[in-house]
Amino acid sequence: MTEILLIKHANGAPGLRLCGLGPYLLPSQGLKQLKLLLEKHTFWAKGRSEKQLRRLLAGSTVVVSLWRGKTLVAFGRATSDGIYRAVLWDIVVAGDCQRLGLGRKIVDTLRASPLLKNVEKTYLMTTNESEFYLQLGFNKCEKQNLLCIDMTEFSP
Repeated sequence: MTEILLIKHANGAPGLRLCGLGPYLLPSQGLKQLKLLLEKHTFWAKGRSEKQLRRLLAGSTVVVSLWRGKTLVAFGRATSDGIYRAVLWDIVVAGDCQRLGLGRKIVDTLRASPLLKNVEKTYLMTTNESEFYLQLGFNKCEKQNLLCIDMTEFSP
């Protein structure tokens, strides 16, 4: 198996977001590959356009990607105020690369980044992978309730 390379992107992932750069800052159609990874290996991120992906990357405090050769095989990002709260988003590993420790590598790398490592609390939301995140030290937030509003249906 080809070596898997971890990339810690600059804040907002400008190389990936604007130029589609991958390993060694080489053009790799990274944004198209991110769209494909999310389409193929998630249920929550289907249908995101490249324009939307550019925007979410721009608003991300920390972005990490894993590549096998020129192919994007895993991704994760976080947002944070750098002091009190951080939230991990869009942690995804391609099906053929699961159970290799890549999900753990993404989470550990995000949490260890200088912009997240000293925050008071790090949150994430998951539908099907609670057991995985519990193994990584996350706990269920019994004293908190997750509330949301679907802004596509919201009208003041």
